[in-house]
Amino acid sequence: IPETYAFFDTVEKHYGIHIEYVFPDSVEVQALVRNKGLFSFYEDGHQECCRIRKVRPLRKALKGLRAWITGQRKDQSPGTRAEIPVVQVDPTFEGMDSGVGSLVKWNPVANVDSMDIWNFLRAMNVPVNSLHSQGYVSIGCEPCTRPVLPGQHEREGRWWWEDS
Repeated sequence: IPETYAFFDTVEKHYGIHIEYVFPDSVEVQALVRNKGLFSFYEDGHQECCRIRKVRPLRKALKGLRAWITGQRKDQSPGTRAEIPVVQVDPTFEGMDSGVGSLVKWNPVANVDSMDIWNFLRAMNVPVNSLHSQGYVSIGCEPCTRPVLPGQHEREGRWWWEDS
C-alpha cells in the first residue's frame, strides 16, 4: 500500500533512523503466482500467501536475534491473542542460538487497549500511517486490508472475505 511506504519514510526522518527491510524469496512468490494465480488467497485462504510473503522472511530475520519486540495486544483478537504475555519464549520462531526457547518475544503493549495506545501516540507526537484516518485500523497488505465500519472490531478489516 503506497501510504505504508510513505509512512516508512516519515518514520525514518522523524526518528533519524534507517529501517531494515525484509523481503520474501522471489522464487517462492513467483511459484505461488504461477501455480495458483495472483489472488489465490481469496479461494483457499490467506495462510499460504502470508507464509511465503511474511512469515518466512520474518523467520529468516529473527534467526540472527536473541529477542524481538511486537505490538500485539490482547484486545486486537480476543480469540487468538487473549492470553498474550508481556514477555515469553517465542512459541513459533527460533533465534540465533537455534532450537525451541532460543528467542524471547516481548509484547510490551499486550495489556494496553486501543484507546490508551491512541492517547499515547497523540501525546508523544508519534507519526501514524495516514490510512488510519481513512478508517483502516489494522493495516496489512493491500488486497487483504480494508477500512472497518463504526462498531466493527479492528481486525474485521483483515482477510474480510474469509468471514463471509
